[in-house]
Amino acid sequence: MDRDLIAAKLEQLRYCVERLRSKCPRDPEPLEHDPDLQDIVAMNLARAVQVAVDIALHLLAGRSGVPGTMGEAFEALAREGVLDGDLASRMRRAVGFRNIAVHAYERIDWGIVARICTEHLGDFEEYARAVWRHVQAGE
Repeated sequence: MDRDLIAAKLEQLRYCVERLRSKCPRDPEPLEHDPDLQDIVAMNLARAVQVAVDIALHLLAGRSGVPGTMGEAFEALAREGVLDGDLASRMRRAVGFRNIAVHAYERIDWGIVARICTEHLGDFEEYARAVWRHVQAGE
């Protein structure tokens, strides 16, 4: 495990979360009518998820094999004792948003995005703390 790489990825994650906190309105209405704000929020949310997945895959390299999906990476971290099951489930659900935002599988519901930004950014911070504890323990 490359501690410097994990630290750099955690800093990227912190930046995305901070950007979301500063830009995402609590009310979805501004998001629905401002394409530039949509881009900032969607990109930083998708990037936060991707960075979290990248960290998970790095931690899992050489351990339990490569997960079949990005969401399964969080479940594998729970099996390894890095995350608790509830946090792993919440992080797995975040992958669903990332897939919509990146691949445009369906129209983005800006109400859901505003709710993610107001109610679930702490999941990324909890994830970062769990990962850093794991790194510090040298496991």
